[in-house]
This record gives sequence, structure tokens and C-alpha cells, in this order.
Amino acid sequence: MKAYHIAVLPGDGIGIEVTETALRVLQEAGELYGAAFELESFDAGAGRYLRTGTAMPEDAFAHCKAADAILMGAIGLPEVRHPDGREVNGDVIFRLRFELDLYAGVRPIKLYEGVTSSLRNTEAGIDYVVVRENTEGLYASRTGSINIRGEVAIDTLVLTRTGTEKITDYAYRLAAKRNGRPADGRRIVTCVDKSNVLSSYAYFRHIFDEVGSRYPDIAKDYAYVDAMTLYQVMNPQYYDVVVAENMFGDILSDLAAATVGGLGLAPSGDIGAHHAMFQPSHGTAPTIAGRNIANPLATVLSVAMMLEWLADRHPHDSALAAAGRAIESAVADVLRQGDVRTRDIGGQSGTSQVGDAIVAAIRQASR
Repeated sequence: MKAYHIAVLPGDGIGIEVTETALRVLQEAGELYGAAFELESFDAGAGRYLRTGTAMPEDAFAHCKAADAILMGAIGLPEVRHPDGREVNGDVIFRLRFELDLYAGVRPIKLYEGVTSSLRNTEAGIDYVVVRENTEGLYASRTGSINIRGEVAIDTLVLTRTGTEKITDYAYRLAAKRNGRPADGRRIVTCVDKSNVLSSYAYFRHIFDEVGSRYPDIAKDYAYVDAMTLYQVMNPQYYDVVVAENMFGDILSDLAAATVGGLGLAPSGDIGAHHAMFQPSHGTAPTIAGRNIANPLATVLSVAMMLEWLADRHPHDSALAAAGRAIESAVADVLRQGDVRTRDIGGQSGTSQVGDAIVAAIRQASR
């Protein structure tokens, strides 16, 4: 039996707690379904930066690069910044994204039964994925910005044909594997841009159309980013896969998470051709760290995404997919029953209690 090497970066704040819970779930599912994992944890993040002056040591990066997958808790603390004002969490997150070419930021948005949405119109359901270009766009200038005498600041939005083709092709391939939008089951990819104003986004849409011509069975849809924030609130059931430039995708995915219970239910994957990192979409929430009240479900669902990705890369190992499905089903069961949930979604349970409930649900389903 192959043991998959997982590089673990618990990070800062609640990252440590939610990672501990998620790893317990991973190990339980692996044992029950026959998947083996070698877990190696590394100290990286704002806390390490305060102690040593370096957020991510070279050996940690090397292990992440060599690993079968990376699992991250949450990185950064708001007050720990570089002299230019940027948070040091980018020294970890952006380095991994850019240097490992984790070009696809994949953020599933799903309303689970038993969770109360902030929206009124959810009868048809909410189940779509925001696919965010991770390595270009406005964030590509994060280390090459211009600031003149504190009077003029310039950042440049960068889009390439290669990068845009890769992310839009990923979005179409993802749509081909899904069951379509909740409203009518139609497989559809929505391009979100600002092509009515900026030529860079008109270029993004042009490449989106070019790539889409290779997928005649997948419908194309378009929305300007300002209008999209309205549509996500008014008609979320009409979306299946949404693709956007880096910054737009970042913003849209947080708004989307608010409609399905909050960031505590928002997993994510940063995925490339050869490497992938999985993490909750939320931050480190230092004000509640160490109190055993953080919601671990986003991290647990990120583990399920990690197993799905590993299963795609190792199709001979059916245990990976089975373990991933078991985790996602256990989360759905726990939310549906409603007895165990954290405060952010209307309960009083602790982080560890939620982990216990998910482990119990996995064991029950495996019998």
C-alpha cells in the first residue's frame, strides 16, 4: 500500500486547531477505507516570522514541493507585516502558489441541508464553484509595485495567453465533471470580468471564448463583476462554474461563502499540473484562537478535496476517492442532524466536538 506524503502547515491562530481536527478525520477515513498517509508538519507563518524573521524556511518549502499534497490551516496575523505594509502570510501562501504554479484557486460553494443561508431564495439550492486564476492578474505585481515618495503607488494587472488558457480550460473541464447548476442541471461556465471598461478583461473574455469552442457541450455565460455580486445574492441557483481573474475571484468567493453559512464552511484548493495545496478559505481569527470554538468544517472539507485530487492522480487507488466521499458525506450528515455545530452556524459545540461527530459519522457509514 502506498503511503501518501502530506506536508502540513498548521500556521497561526485557529489554523492550529482546525488542522488538528482535520487530520484526525483524515486518519480515521484513511484507516477505515484503506488509504495510508505520512503526515509531516512544518512551522511556517506569522508566528515564526516574529521569532526568526522568516515566515517559511527553505527546508519547509522543499518538503512542500516534494510532497504528494499540501494541507494548510491558516497563515498570518493582521499586525505582522513587512515594512511596506503587506502581511507576511504572502511569504508562505503566494510563494507556494507562484513557485509551484498552483494556477487554479478552486472554491466550492455549497449550501448543505441543515444550514441556514443568509438568502431567502434558496429553494433550488446553491452548488457552484468559483475558479480563481491564482498566479496572474493584479496580484502578480505584489512584489513589483511602484511607490514614489509615498505620493504615487502603481500596481499592474498582468494577464497572459498561457495563464488565461490554463484557468479557463480548467473551468470547462471541471464543469464537464459536475452535474450542472441547481436550477436546471445545465452545465455552464460563467466568465466574470470587467471587459466593458478594461482591455485586459476583454482579452480574458476573448480567450475564454476561444477555449470554450473546444467544449461544445458546455454552455457559456458572462457577467461583469459588479453585476455578478448582485446575481450571487439574487439568483445563486443559476451558477455551476464561475471563472475569474485573481482579485475578482478572491472577492467573489468570499461573498459566495457568506450565502452558504460563512467562511467556516468554505473549503478551497490551490491546484496546478503537478502540485496542489488545500486550505480553508478563512483567515486565522486570532481573537478566538485557542478557545476551541472555531469551525473546522472548511478545513475538513478541504481534506476531502485533497483526497479527490489525489484520487484523480492515482486512479488505481480507489481508497482515496472512497475516503474523500466518506468525509464529505459525514460532514453533510452532521450538518443535517444539527445537534453538533459551532457558534458561527447557530450551535454551541466546540471544534473538537465537531471533529468527534464527523469521525463517528464516518465510522457509522463504514459499517
